Amino acid sequence: MPASLLTLAHQGSRVYSESFDLVHRREASKPNAIWQADHAQLRIKLVREDGSTARPWLTAVIDDYSRAIAGYYLGFDPPSVLRTSLALRQGIWRKGDQRWPVCGIPAILYTDNGSDFTSRHMEQVAADLKIQLIFSTPGHPRGRGRIERFFRTVNDMFLCTQDGALGKFRRKPNLTLEQLDARFSLFLLEEYHTHSASEHGFVPIKRWEGDGFLPRMPDSLEQLDLLLVHEIRERRVRPDGIHFHRQRYLSPTLAAYVGESITIRYDPRDLGEVRVFYKDRFLCRAISADLAGEAVPLRDIIQARTKRRYELLTTLKNRQKAVDTLLSLKRGLNPEEAHASRPVSEKPFTPKLKRYRNE
Repeated sequence: MPASLLTLAHQGSRVYSESFDLVHRREASKPNAIWQADHAQLRIKLVREDGSTARPWLTAVIDDYSRAIAGYYLGFDPPSVLRTSLALRQGIWRKGDQRWPVCGIPAILYTDNGSDFTSRHMEQVAADLKIQLIFSTPGHPRGRGRIERFFRTVNDMFLCTQDGALGKFRRKPNLTLEQLDARFSLFLLEEYHTHSASEHGFVPIKRWEGDGFLPRMPDSLEQLDLLLVHEIRERRVRPDGIHFHRQRYLSPTLAAYVGESITIRYDPRDLGEVRVFYKDRFLCRAISADLAGEAVPLRDIIQARTKRRYELLTTLKNRQKAVDTLLSLKRGLNPEEAHASRPVSEKPFTPKLKRYRNE
């Protein structure tokens, strides 16, 4: 009897499909043609701020053609739309590091059927950025071998040398999330991206650069944040700025919006600045002097405050003139006569000094 028939009869369709089903693998013909995204809980324990230990989650976005990592997010929170959005944001936008040139909008994003990938938010992002979403068959992740193989590489080549690693070479945890993030970034830039693997024989970063091409980019980082960054908070502009996470964020543009309700969007990994939106329109970037390492100059605040006051006074004068003109027309007077006959107070009103009975 054929082995396929025995496997299907005794071990079920799941084991049969893994051994005998014909698999269709999507092959990208150029960089940014297909990106794969997925989450994995790493085999390492890290120390939290309260002293407890926990295993972190890694969300990664990989370019199918070159195997280069476009973006990632490392955190304790389980998979969510926010984690996926932050990883895609890093992947699409320029990194600012010459060692990591991967950027651009992919033509296809290939993922599993997780709720964060199939959400309405991701559908809207894909429609706005013109990305085709393709999902693997539920329960059959073999078509996403690139990203699965990368997670194995991280566990076998990187985590095994870190304190807190689980498995055969178990180590005592003493690393924080920030420390692991810094080491993982160096691992990507100095080892994974620059060394060829025996299975495909090319260097990921050199294959992505290829003969040189211009990746498709969004119009601005503000537009990308409006689409991707899902962390949103409602705030009211106070006279001394925007209060958020016990920090004060300031920008000269906010001088014209004191007392108004606004929306801020921010990257949880970088709280040095927030992006301010007013009625779904990007307004400005507000920075925290304590976290960003820079402050808004006092002269800029004074100029913005003076300009706003002058605009309001000009508006008041124009509206007063319009009211006087309308009243004069109703009374049958010419506008010039109305302005000339307008009574002028002889002496400005001065409030009296308030006195109290016990004095």
